[in-house]
Amino acid sequence: MKFQFAINLKSDKMEYGVNGVSHAFFILYRSRGVLFVIFSTYLFILVFLPITFLGYRLLAHFRLDELSKVWLVLASLVFYWQGSGMFTFAFIASVIFNYIIGIAIIRANGRNKKWKKRLLLTIGLAENILLLGYYKYANFAIENFNFVTGSSYDLLDILLPLGISFFTFQLIAFLVDCYKEHTEEYSFINYLVFITFFPQLIVGPIVHHKEVVPQIEDEKRPLFNKYNIMLGIFLFSMGAAKKVVLADPLTLYGEAYFSDVASYDVLASWLATFSYTLSYYFDLSGYADMAIGLGLFFNILLPQNFMSPYKARNFRDYWQRWHITLSRFLSTYIFRSVYRKGKGSFNFYFAVMFTFFVSGFWHGAGWSFVLWGIINGVFVCMSHFMRRRKWQLPFIVAWVLTFAGVVGTRILFVATDTSQAFTVMGKMFDFQQFANLSFSEISYDIYTFAMNNSVTIVILLVAMGIAFFGKSSNQMKEEFKPSVKNAVISALLLGLALSQMTAVSDFLYFQF
Repeated sequence: MKFQFAINLKSDKMEYGVNGVSHAFFILYRSRGVLFVIFSTYLFILVFLPITFLGYRLLAHFRLDELSKVWLVLASLVFYWQGSGMFTFAFIASVIFNYIIGIAIIRANGRNKKWKKRLLLTIGLAENILLLGYYKYANFAIENFNFVTGSSYDLLDILLPLGISFFTFQLIAFLVDCYKEHTEEYSFINYLVFITFFPQLIVGPIVHHKEVVPQIEDEKRPLFNKYNIMLGIFLFSMGAAKKVVLADPLTLYGEAYFSDVASYDVLASWLATFSYTLSYYFDLSGYADMAIGLGLFFNILLPQNFMSPYKARNFRDYWQRWHITLSRFLSTYIFRSVYRKGKGSFNFYFAVMFTFFVSGFWHGAGWSFVLWGIINGVFVCMSHFMRRRKWQLPFIVAWVLTFAGVVGTRILFVATDTSQAFTVMGKMFDFQQFANLSFSEISYDIYTFAMNNSVTIVILLVAMGIAFFGKSSNQMKEEFKPSVKNAVISALLLGLALSQMTAVSDFLYFQF
């Protein structure tokens, strides 16, 4: 289920005003009954962020480093509370429990050291998997049990807590690394900052303790870093523009189409599928840019999550560019747990397929997500097969085939079920509406459609130009230099985003 925000009484939107000025200051999860601040809102940009940053800087200025960390943790928990309400207490309990288990694993010694560590790891993994399983997969299990047995058990009244899929992976990685002796004993407050840090808490990037905790422990972290602030503003502004100006309008068109597929024709089918394909990229990469920018405000560099994935020439390359931190986690903790070097090609391809099965199931409790994962796994296996045999298609052919695969799998990803996905694919190639028309009549229909949807088409073309030919955020970050030019670009992008925030939607990955 997707939630639309900025709601008014005559539609699905609601706007709250302050002193008679109507703005989408608050974003309401209607089904949750709670308020939640997202990055691309006035409340976050004008209230939450300044208070959090200024409080942190004030404490750091007076060299109250530990208190500045406590402040950051408390601010992050307030941020999370506004989206998940009472589940915040379960989140805190889980975070503390994982810390205790992790430290116990590190400290395990004596004759039964290995046995103790295994038992503690099993307990820790069980807690994380059961918590995620209950909230995300309990109703899926009930539905399938009812289908197989003919039973009619009622579904549970469960709301998926925000970020549970992301912070669960971080906690699992921490425990596994404690078991493998790849980490050391961190202080409790540094661990809390690592897990709860609000820029990455809800939708990632999925950060690894080894790349974040050393930054938290760094003596230079509390210092005011003008370069980091300017780069942070630049990245945040770029991410906000990606989200509000490009992703949101394309998402709205895609959602309207997928909510009533039967009412749309072949032209709308192509526009909707391409809109959704581009909107997912700019929505999630926009969030990642904002998260990385926000992290720099506190001198914490979060990992890059996207590297121009729509420029990929095969699916192996694509998954090295798309949601990089998720791919990294799956490779480190799933693929390497199954793959054994020297065991032959079957073991390798089986490990790839199992990894993408887990990826599909992680993304959502539905068979369409599982099928999505399996298809991606097949495409990745094909890429590896060709690479091992040094087969290489001409770049344009390879790119077209890869992007076609991306569009096709995105249809499966956003459809309500596999039946709707196949219906959409069928409509994209159902040209019967043009069967008895002359060339001029067909041209007129296309022209009329283009004029009626001109705004969406222009936004889509701009988005495609940036995705296919523009520099990645990481390239811009690496090339960034404080200058009047970059200051003006940041101001223009943020100003453009702010002007469009009167109707703000959630980030698409909030539902995962």
